[in-house]
Amino acid sequence: MKKVLKGMPSFSALGIKNQMLALAVCVGVGMGTISTTHAAPARNVNPPSLKASAPNVYVVKKGDTLWDISKRFLKNPVRWPEIWAGNKHVKNPHWIFPGDRLLMCDYQGRPIIGKDEGDGCEGIIRRYTGNTTSLQPQIRVESLNNTIPVIPLEYIQHWLERTSIIAPESLQQTPYILGTADQRVLAAKGQNVYARGQGLQVGQRYAVYREGEPYIFTDANGKKYNAGLELTQVASGIAVRGENDITTLELTDTYNAEVRRGDRVLPEYDPMLPTLFYPTNAEHIAADGQVVRVMGSIGTAAKHSVVTIDRGQAHGVQSGHVFAVTQKGEVVTDPKTRERVQLPGERIGYAMVFKTFDQLSYAYILDSELPIKVGAGIQPPIMED
Repeated sequence: MKKVLKGMPSFSALGIKNQMLALAVCVGVGMGTISTTHAAPARNVNPPSLKASAPNVYVVKKGDTLWDISKRFLKNPVRWPEIWAGNKHVKNPHWIFPGDRLLMCDYQGRPIIGKDEGDGCEGIIRRYTGNTTSLQPQIRVESLNNTIPVIPLEYIQHWLERTSIIAPESLQQTPYILGTADQRVLAAKGQNVYARGQGLQVGQRYAVYREGEPYIFTDANGKKYNAGLELTQVASGIAVRGENDITTLELTDTYNAEVRRGDRVLPEYDPMLPTLFYPTNAEHIAADGQVVRVMGSIGTAAKHSVVTIDRGQAHGVQSGHVFAVTQKGEVVTDPKTRERVQLPGERIGYAMVFKTFDQLSYAYILDSELPIKVGAGIQPPIMED
């Protein structure tokens, strides 16, 4: 079991199937409130630039995402936490709900934004600075389902629940589908299939996975290596009979595909997925990363797409890290020297990591000004805006 699941992502929140299908966002001042060990060092940068059209008052609407709200106020929405005036003395001051009034206020010459609790900017600044001794505590009962998410869950749910990237050696000696009870090539919910391999137990539930294309890279010495193998769950089933190394599985569910010979059979687990994402600037991650695959497509990525990047847990990447996506500059001929010169790259979008593996991660495209192709660069966002 340990060998089979080697390379699987680990999660620290309750399983998504048993939880609210909503993602709440934690917006701590300075993006450093996840833990002090990951807090970014203070930097001498200019205050975030507000858009000329930034509203003084904004009422949160159902369907809003934090990223969309941030874009209403800031030229660089990654810097939203720098102006968010959360109440430091209450639990989860970051949650935003439909109907909340967000006010733009001025504090010591810097813009800050906070939730209006009936006392306007004066109250927002008082809570922001911690001067709340004269206030009476208030209780607000809300369902976490209603919080404004960073991103819409429906765009990433499949990748959260049904796909994973594991070390190729993890699949060695694991059972696989040998055939179907009625000799068909494909099988679906309600049919029986035969799995060959050791370790399957009658009465236990199992997941059936399809192997995807491996992630083949070239190291600094020019040698190719396999950075991970993608698995997509296509079915679930129960082992109903066993004879020697052949086990009969009754398929109880299929997921957008049918089972076929060669599919892998692994223990089914309830994925422990995060229900909270903490968007943070990936400033300590080495640059020069790339988009290496566009998920669910053979073409290009755009807003709401999911991509794979070649940065993972081994590089320090965590769920919530935001990267700028850059397009490589065009190679032109210098009109004076006739040299071939590559122009600087341009930022064409943002991507937020939501699921990490050892060498790779899945990221959601928050914004894109141009189509994003395989090979597009990723780097920590520039914070001057």
